[in-house]
Amino acid sequence: MTYINTALVRMVTAVSGLRARMSEERGQDLLEYALLGGLIAAALVGIFLIFGTALVDMGNNIAACIDFDTLGTTCSP
Repeated sequence: MTYINTALVRMVTAVSGLRARMSEERGQDLLEYALLGGLIAAALVGIFLIFGTALVDMGNNIAACIDFDTLGTTCSP
């Protein structure tokens, strides 16, 4: 009978300790920020994969219009 009581006490103690650990919120906000950062990174990679050549062409066209020697532009709007 004492073995059963000891086992039950240990089980109740383990369950209450597990509940206490599950209710802690330390590190939860860090995890949320990490997930948000990963989502933003995935979105940026997707945008660059879809619109990559268009963005590079736009940058090249802008660079071709700017005259760095006279600080003016050679293209009109």
